[in-house]
Amino acid sequence: MSVKSILDHKISRKSFIRGVPAAAAAMVAAPAIQLAQTSAAVAAEPETKPGYYGAPRTWMWNPNANTMVDTSKWKKDGPYTIGFSNASISNAWRVAFQHGVLWSAGQHRDEIAHLLVTDANDDPSKQIADIQDLISQGVDILLIAASTEDALDSVVGRAMEQDIPVVMVDRKVKTASNYITYVTASDWALGRLEAQWLCETLGGKGNIVMLPGIAGSSVAEIRIKANEEVFSKFPDIKVLEKQYCDWNPATGKSVMAALIQKHGKNINGVLADSALQGYGAIEAFLDAGYKAGEFPPMTGGDVARMYQLANQHNIKMVGIDYPTSMGITGIETALDVMKGISVPDKVEVSFQVVTSPGADTVSVKGDRHLLDHVSMDDPGDLSPSNGLPAGYNPSTFNPDYPK
Repeated sequence: MSVKSILDHKISRKSFIRGVPAAAAAMVAAPAIQLAQTSAAVAAEPETKPGYYGAPRTWMWNPNANTMVDTSKWKKDGPYTIGFSNASISNAWRVAFQHGVLWSAGQHRDEIAHLLVTDANDDPSKQIADIQDLISQGVDILLIAASTEDALDSVVGRAMEQDIPVVMVDRKVKTASNYITYVTASDWALGRLEAQWLCETLGGKGNIVMLPGIAGSSVAEIRIKANEEVFSKFPDIKVLEKQYCDWNPATGKSVMAALIQKHGKNINGVLADSALQGYGAIEAFLDAGYKAGEFPPMTGGDVARMYQLANQHNIKMVGIDYPTSMGITGIETALDVMKGISVPDKVEVSFQVVTSPGADTVSVKGDRHLLDHVSMDDPGDLSPSNGLPAGYNPSTFNPDYPK
């Protein structure tokens, strides 16, 4: 039986949309038997906690085998004081992510006495000081989104040495023994999917530019490795340049403007690992005089504006949201640790593949089309995969949580 027929046979369309896109990306590199095992493992519907609005409560959707971590040594009676050290709220994704953390804490007031929140403003030195301050305030557990892998590694490890459990969320540090578990979505799968889609869309031949996020961030660096893994299978795909854009729309726009000026129509495709710099890149093409239908194919998920611009200007694109709902899952996972419930060493939240109409390729097919995922009336800074209550608007949302 072929991989495709295994998937078709084992998984309903509903369960495929909710749980498998990350695992299916392994088709790029994984043997068929591994994919078959994965599909069989996730065929059942997950339990979803009431109020989650589609964010899975359970960790069962991990696309890989789970190594379970015994957390009984950290078990204690609540209510708990959780320290949340966020890398920043410097873009629309990070705002929605933090909203998820705060909202989730508010849903667990009976278990959480205080949620202490810090914002490092993307500064590793400040985040080190933030974490030390949270430790001095006597937190029971730390939830950390690291600004960079290397710089935060030691301070995270020291927290664990002081018997303060650490749950990483969104971004990790480099030493796995320095934390209990890492809540994320599969950056390997995301990177492979977007690169595979772009290579197939270009017919295996063409010049592309890469616009990754923040240098040194685990999320950006893993996606680059996954991209390059796919590019190695397409020798006629040439990467003209790779420039980090800090997941910042203004930076994405200025970088893309310079690349257009330098390479012009020789740019056949744009690989942005997020819509944050992706919609900035679209704006640069618009400023350069590109008309609807003239844009090269592009990648980038996470915020509504890129989907809206792609629809408006007939841009062929694929978007893969890195779900901000992982902030919700981060709080749930931290509570499991404090209760002594075993957790997997990596919790991977599922995501969806979103394509513009007619943009499906042989290997990468959309779970949803653009206007099924967002509407033209949505706020441009909306993160669609937020897991928050219906009608969520980042500019007006004010979650109530135990301070």
